[in-house]
Amino acid sequence: MLLWNRRSRAVALAVFGVVVLVVFVAPLATVLLAGLSGSWTGALPSGLGLGRVGAALTGENLASLSVSLQTAFVAGAFALFLGTWAALAARDCPTWLRRFTDAVFHLPIAVPSVAIGLGLLIAFNSRPLLLGGTRWIVILAHAVLVLAFAFSSVSAALDRLDPCYRQAAESLGAGPVRVLLRVTLPLLLPALGAAAGLAVALSMGELGATVMVYPATWKTLPVTIFGLTDRGQALQAAASTAILLLVTLLALAVLGRIRGRAALR
Repeated sequence: MLLWNRRSRAVALAVFGVVVLVVFVAPLATVLLAGLSGSWTGALPSGLGLGRVGAALTGENLASLSVSLQTAFVAGAFALFLGTWAALAARDCPTWLRRFTDAVFHLPIAVPSVAIGLGLLIAFNSRPLLLGGTRWIVILAHAVLVLAFAFSSVSAALDRLDPCYRQAAESLGAGPVRVLLRVTLPLLLPALGAAAGLAVALSMGELGATVMVYPATWKTLPVTIFGLTDRGQALQAAASTAILLLVTLLALAVLGRIRGRAALR
């Protein structure tokens, strides 16, 4: 809005396009190209084909992809449920308690993820809460890390929600549970869908905390990609990364479609 003539707007758009191309498009395109290449010893890759992609969909890589999907959806569902419940509960609390709740739920993203992983590993490594060495500690770590985003999305949607809907339902004799199920939650469906999509996307790419807690039987795809890179198999890691990107986008598309249908209802 501060650019008044056509030339200045064109320059601004061009600069923006260059930044997006260099920062976002080029790295992703390089990963995709590397995943399709047989070797890359010069300026350009050679031996383009789907051989590495096929290998990325077999054996350990395929198992890791399945683990990532299961972890993302279970952790995302748990975080969405707990974040929604906390946002609804905090709505009617005093201001100081709302601020305290907000700070607590955002604490996991204010510290390094490896600290979260280490904390969970120490806290749940003895009975009666022995989760170390199981899949559940990985799922819990992912849920803790994405919980803040679910809580924030629902809290922001509640702040924008017109209280007249709830007041009208209450004036007609609806109880708290009926108001929640028939009025509040249906109005929050777009925000819930957005929170679910964000939680799944973040969980699919999580590495820092996962490296600290994962057992050998529950290895996510980012951990497998890290291992391939550490062994010098960068091109095979790029192929697995391309699969991770495509599957994440597909999962987000499915969640977006569900959210769109829910919003129409």
